[in-house]
Amino acid sequence: MNYKLLGKSGLRVSELALGTMTFGEEWGWGSSKEESKKVFDAFANACGNFIDTANRYTEGTSEKFVGEFINSDRDHFVVATKYTLYTRKDDPNFSGNHRKNMMHSLDASLKRLKTDHIDLYWVHAWDFTTPEEEVLRALDDMIRAGKILYIGISDTPAWIVSRMNTIAELRGWTQFVALQIKYSLLERTVERELLPMARKLDLAVTPWAVIGGGILTGKYNKNKDEQGRAQLHKSINKNNLDIAEEVIKVAGEVGCSPVQVAINWVRQQP
Repeated sequence: MNYKLLGKSGLRVSELALGTMTFGEEWGWGSSKEESKKVFDAFANACGNFIDTANRYTEGTSEKFVGEFINSDRDHFVVATKYTLYTRKDDPNFSGNHRKNMMHSLDASLKRLKTDHIDLYWVHAWDFTTPEEEVLRALDDMIRAGKILYIGISDTPAWIVSRMNTIAELRGWTQFVALQIKYSLLERTVERELLPMARKLDLAVTPWAVIGGGILTGKYNKNKDEQGRAQLHKSINKNNLDIAEEVIKVAGEVGCSPVQVAINWVRQQP
């Protein structure tokens, strides 16, 4: 396992992170606790130390599982979680980027993870409502309180991210060190603005959906029924299946799996 600095911070993280959105079965799919532990152990035994979860993943079960799995060696692992998305559908203050939602979301995550601090705290998505200064100052306050060590931002337009880091720099507040974005052979629009911005600002990029929701494994190419495939996955269309077909060909030429081709293509981008 290789390790990299997380953006312009001094934090060392494994080159591969373990995403744990599938830890738990509350959403009708995912892994049992026993299966999740097997996945976690395989990652840890391969010297992975970077774990990514969120307060919304499987209604909080993902964080609970992660908290139990890391408990015996908490400080070895770099634990990332997120806030923004709703945790109560009928309460307007239980979603969004504002300070109130941040504080109760963070405290709830700390309890589920059974820890006193989060190594990397993500703004999960931008709400286009909360002022940038409110979010930055609240995050900085949480860092000064010792509840967070580093901050990142996910699925947010490049102009907002760059504006927020500029504000933080000018006011002496903590800046984002990482950017989480959807990026794969199927989804490359981030190459226009988000990736150039990340390089300029020295933000670590942690891509999600790198195998296109399973499309780049090639499993949907085996089903020739177009209507049946479309019902399985909204992203299944001729263009994406053609890309998957090329990935399958490359995998055959180099002697590996389509999944390895898809993941390593993303890893090799600057």
